[in-house]
Formats: sequence, structure tokens, C-alpha cells
Amino acid sequence: MSHPINSHESLPDFDRILIWTILILLGLGLVMVYSASIAIAEAGRGIGGYGYYLIRHIAYLMVGGLIGLMAFQVPMRIWQQYSTYVFLFGASLLVLVLIPGIGLEVKGSQRWLPLVVVNLQPSEFMKFFMVIYAAGYVVRKTAYLNSFTKGFLPMLLIMSLVGFLLLLQPDFGAFVVITVVAMSVLFLGGMSLKLFTGLSIFLAISLYGLIMGASYRMDRIIAFMDPWADPFGKGYQLSHALIAFGRGEWLGVGLGSSVEKLFYLPEAHTDFLLAVLAEELGFIGVITVIILFVWLVMRAFVIGRQAAKLEFYFSALVAQGIGIWIGVQTFINMGVNMGVLPTKGLTLPLMSFGGSSITATCLALAILLRVDWENRQRLNWESRQRLKSFAA
Repeated sequence: MSHPINSHESLPDFDRILIWTILILLGLGLVMVYSASIAIAEAGRGIGGYGYYLIRHIAYLMVGGLIGLMAFQVPMRIWQQYSTYVFLFGASLLVLVLIPGIGLEVKGSQRWLPLVVVNLQPSEFMKFFMVIYAAGYVVRKTAYLNSFTKGFLPMLLIMSLVGFLLLLQPDFGAFVVITVVAMSVLFLGGMSLKLFTGLSIFLAISLYGLIMGASYRMDRIIAFMDPWADPFGKGYQLSHALIAFGRGEWLGVGLGSSVEKLFYLPEAHTDFLLAVLAEELGFIGVITVIILFVWLVMRAFVIGRQAAKLEFYFSALVAQGIGIWIGVQTFINMGVNMGVLPTKGLTLPLMSFGGSSITATCLALAILLRVDWENRQRLNWESRQRLKSFAA
């Protein structure tokens, strides 16, 4: 007897469009880091040193890819099982970086651990660790998420501890990103709107107090409001970023032809990479990057939603937490470059120069691909079971 179903097509093991999106962003970032860093590399390393940052960036990509490949092999149930230990490891690094003689201070901030050939920035990895921990916390405390003492208060204390350690460095940008990520995972996990609103108000007041309590943060707010009032002082970075955007117009001045990267725009290959891209590739280049990041974040949420349907709740929260982290940090970096937000030292994920940032992001995206892979394995198994049942 013949059956109406003559063939069965399984889902591919990987989301190829997602992988290509990640690779395009990494590739474009590599090109732009090289373009934006040539002048500063030659100035610091001599005429033959123009590829200094390019070589290091390639090395960071290789390390990030290797770590991501290893992380992909770890099942999500293992990440869930050890989520608390992962968080404690990250918190230990935040403490270690503050110890005199161990942590490295650069430009007034003590954020790095020297590892002979590179410097490790623990706050970048803490973003990933917080996603893992918050997801595990929500799954463990599902029954208590609407309780102030059993569900809300412990997480508030954890966030306060992390915030305290980050502000001692100080790293206000990482604090903001980690706080938003943790709150979002709690909300997605089912925390009551009343508690979530209360926490949001408390944190908003705290952030306002932190800004008002530090003169350099207030200076950035003032410069953001009117960078042209002091274009050679407080508004220097933003004014030159805006000049770069203005020069780029629709199609840009051409790859490698930026003027602002020639010692006018500070941190051209890190925090303000997008401004150089805007000058060289124009509005078309910027909108392309925005579309790629929007697609990446959307896919993270779709993968998370699929995991939730399959009752992989920890995986679902991890996938969506990673999407929120990349989305929020991208939004802040782009907002700073465009003059929409006050100046803040956050890199553009996947694109800016920075070993810790690239490695941590590659690690997170490898876990996102792992969640998607496990989803697809489960869906294919269910499909095969249905096919066997029909055949029987």
C-alpha cells in the first residue's frame, strides 16, 4: 500500500542565513578596522607597522572562533547545570581586576588583566556570564518570580554586587548593558509587571544619581546636548563623529579615503568605527550594517521562541538574552556615533577592534547557534517520529 508522503525533508542542521550574517559583519569589521587604524598604526609602529591592528584583529577573530567552536560542543543542559559557577567565575575576575598589581590601569580605568601578549577585559565576558546566570536563575525560581523576597530581592542583590564591581573600575557602559540584559531576561521569564516596574524605577533613579555624582559623566551629557559649544574640548569626539557622517553623504568618500581617521577622530578603530564607516561608505553602508544587526537580533528572538515552544526554557532565555545584549550594545554604540546618545565607551559588536569584545561576542553567538542546532535536532526527531507513526 502506498502512502501520500513519498519523501521527508529534514531541516538543515544550521541557520545558514544567520551564519552568513555573522560572517559578513565580522568581515566588514575586519576591513574597517584595517582602514580606520592605518594612520595610528604607522604613527605608533613606523612606516612598516600599518598592519599592526589588522594582524591583531585577525588573531582575535581566530581565538574567538576557536573558543566559539569549543563552546558549541557543550550541550545547553551543561550550561544550565553550571550557570551559577559560570557567574561566580566572572565575578571573581571582576574582583581580581581591581587588585593593585594585578589589574592593569589604562587612561584612568582599571578594567584589564594583563595576560603576557594580550589584555583581558572581564566586563566583556561578564555580559555573557550574566545572560547564562539570569536564564538559569529564572528557570530555578519560576515559582517565586512574583515574590519580592524569594524571587526579586536575590537578583537585585546580585545585580547590585556586579554593578558595584563595575563602577569601581569604572565601566559605566558595561554596567548599563548588563543591567538591561538581566532585567530583560527576568521580564521575559515571567516576572510580574509590578515588580519589574519597581525595579526599573529604582535603577533609573540610581543611574541618574551615578551621572550626577561624577563630573566627567555630567561633562559627557553636556557635550552630547551641544557638542559645537566646545568643539575642541568636551564636544571634540562627537563633533568629529558628526563631521564624518556629514562627509559620507549617500555613497561615502570611498574605502580608505576617510579624513577623520587621520588623528581627528579619537578611538577611530574601536568606539567610533561606525563614524569612519559612514564617512567612507556613506548612508548606504550604515543602513546595510543596521539591517544586518536587526536581522541578527530578530533571529535570536525567533530561535528563543522556538526553543520555548519545544520547552527548552533555559535555552530560550539564553538566546533572547544574547539578542538583547547585542541589540542594546549596538544601539548604544550607534547612538553615540550619531549624536543620539551621550558618549560612552562601548564597542560595536563583531566589528570594532578589541580582543575581549570580539571573543566574548563570538562565544555568545556560538551558544546561540547551539540553541538553534538543538532546536533543529528536536524538530527533526519529532518529524521522523510522526513519519514512523504514519507509516505504521
